[in-house]
Amino acid sequence: MSVPTTATPDNFHSEEETSSTTSNHHHNHQYYQYTSEIEEENSGELFEINHGDEPLESIKEEVFSLDVESRGEDCVYVGVGKSESSMDALSWTLKNLVNGDSTMIYLIHVFPEIHHIPSPLGKLPKNQVSPEQVEIYMAQERGKRRELLQKFIHLCSQSKVKVDTILVESDMVAKAILDLIPILNIKKLVLGTSKSSLRKLRARKGSGIADQILASPSEFCEIKIICEGKEVADNQTAGSPSPSPRPGGDATANPIQLQDQPGTNDSFSCMCFKSPRVM
Repeated sequence: MSVPTTATPDNFHSEEETSSTTSNHHHNHQYYQYTSEIEEENSGELFEINHGDEPLESIKEEVFSLDVESRGEDCVYVGVGKSESSMDALSWTLKNLVNGDSTMIYLIHVFPEIHHIPSPLGKLPKNQVSPEQVEIYMAQERGKRRELLQKFIHLCSQSKVKVDTILVESDMVAKAILDLIPILNIKKLVLGTSKSSLRKLRARKGSGIADQILASPSEFCEIKIICEGKEVADNQTAGSPSPSPRPGGDATANPIQLQDQPGTNDSFSCMCFKSPRVM
């Protein structure tokens, strides 16, 4: 997923867009990989994130393999969103799960699919407005995500920890994250929860993201739930070196290659934005 830095201009650019999909657990998944390369004159859409004092490199979208642990890195995945509990989860991760330069943090951010576009007449279905209106609104939403993710990336930069960002477009946050576990061979996942949600979680009466993810057993992924800077729950299973067989095979031994397929209503898009390595 990551490649060595070849250039470090000031902005994050996504080049010409090429979608690719793969099937897992009977769901289609669209992924977009962004890898660093020297900026070209005909760059496409601008997607810039201010990474503290460090410039971000240009990135180009291309089909990629999901062999995320091929470099022998200790990969930790952290779910991030608008709530303060997300920052608590990342802060806890940086203090407790980082093992020097060998640790790579992946920030997972799930954002809702766009079905309607605001207009003077109210919200209209996406297919009833012009492509220009759709793009203007989507650009505004990308700007909001850019601003949201900046603080998480900056915290990793301050801690001198390598970080990549995974964006997933889905209306079902917990399901999207659960689907990523076998696809990306996630062995360590950290999520935040609020104090009010924690009470429901402990009583097993909640229906939040953490509740849904903990309720789905995983024999090879260690899941930790953080509340106000403290670990409050986990799935009681350490990462297993020999995960049980699952559809699609072993993601490490046989990395999934993405194929061009038409999307479905049960799909979500996953975009990986390359962040500069911390030297």
